[in-house]
Amino acid sequence: MKSKVYFVNLRARNQKQNKVTKIRNLFDKAGFKKVLSKGDLTAIKLHFGELGSDGYINPVFVRQIVDKIKEVQANPFLTDTNTLYSGSRSNAVDHFNTATLHGFSDAVVNAPVLIADGLKGENVKNVEINKKHFKNTRIAGAITEADSMVVLSHFKGHEMAGFGGAIKNLAMGCANPAGKRDQHSPRPAVNLDKCVGCGGCKKVCPRQAITMKDNKSFINKDKCIGCGECMTVCPVKAIQLDWVSELNEFTERLTEYAYGAVKGKEGKVGYMNFVINVTPDCDCVPWSDAPIVPDIGILASTDPVSLDQASLDLVNKAVALNNTLLKNNECEKHDKHCSHDKFKAMRENTYGEVQLSYGEKIGLGTREYELVEI
Repeated sequence: MKSKVYFVNLRARNQKQNKVTKIRNLFDKAGFKKVLSKGDLTAIKLHFGELGSDGYINPVFVRQIVDKIKEVQANPFLTDTNTLYSGSRSNAVDHFNTATLHGFSDAVVNAPVLIADGLKGENVKNVEINKKHFKNTRIAGAITEADSMVVLSHFKGHEMAGFGGAIKNLAMGCANPAGKRDQHSPRPAVNLDKCVGCGGCKKVCPRQAITMKDNKSFINKDKCIGCGECMTVCPVKAIQLDWVSELNEFTERLTEYAYGAVKGKEGKVGYMNFVINVTPDCDCVPWSDAPIVPDIGILASTDPVSLDQASLDLVNKAVALNNTLLKNNECEKHDKHCSHDKFKAMRENTYGEVQLSYGEKIGLGTREYELVEI
């Protein structure tokens, strides 16, 4: 049976059509009040953005969700988990400070910020799922203990997952660092012929697994945790995975973790994707590249698979913008408008579609949807 995905575009010619009003209407039309109960401790799962990034969801938009949750007398809190890699969100103190710098203060959002896995990622619960790759998933304690959840996701590209939407937000975003490591089991290797010896990879490695020898980078596989940060910062793409054998399974593991993040909350989770500023990279990197398509709109559903499928379809139907990572690659040679999978066009070895097909297979949701524009 098709799931309903509700959609608002970004056109506005009067006060009743502004984004704030549209978000509040979308919350109501998608039936999110039905997933909430009076007195619920409701997690609002989002990404506060790495310092240097500006692709995260506008705190003013998040405030609308907070206020709608409070209308049903539930108790919302904003939350995310600590990162596996080094950066501005690897512990709860830095993470909270980053959230505040990006505007997620109580004065703006009207709700507290709580880092779900504790000070150093130690607040975690095992959630049994009994799937192909994992029998148990390691989910942040405040996520598992929350009575209900609203998942707010900035829909964009990703170096390894192809794209990031609701499923990835659940998977990486609800796991503690050890759970993230479970998903990131592939280990990269350095192509010494391409390496220029800049040392950027060594600087970002959270486990000091990279050393320099004769102006070349070397990765200690015993120390490497597979976070992929070295791949992100390498200017010449000299650090790569065994893409064919690794990334398909990586995407399956990620999807299983998404399943674990919502297990036990059946009927108690709502999802909203902001298909705005669709950048090529995750908000985890300390920059935001130019968006690859024009802003599209905001979508909501109680089915994360249908929501991500609809978001992907809308991106693929959109016109590809010039002077972006998408248009600087081989895409244009095959299709002027890049109307096939735009994320795979940017990173041909990724398997973003597996989030959807495997998600449907394991019971996370359905790819069949009805798009309802409001």
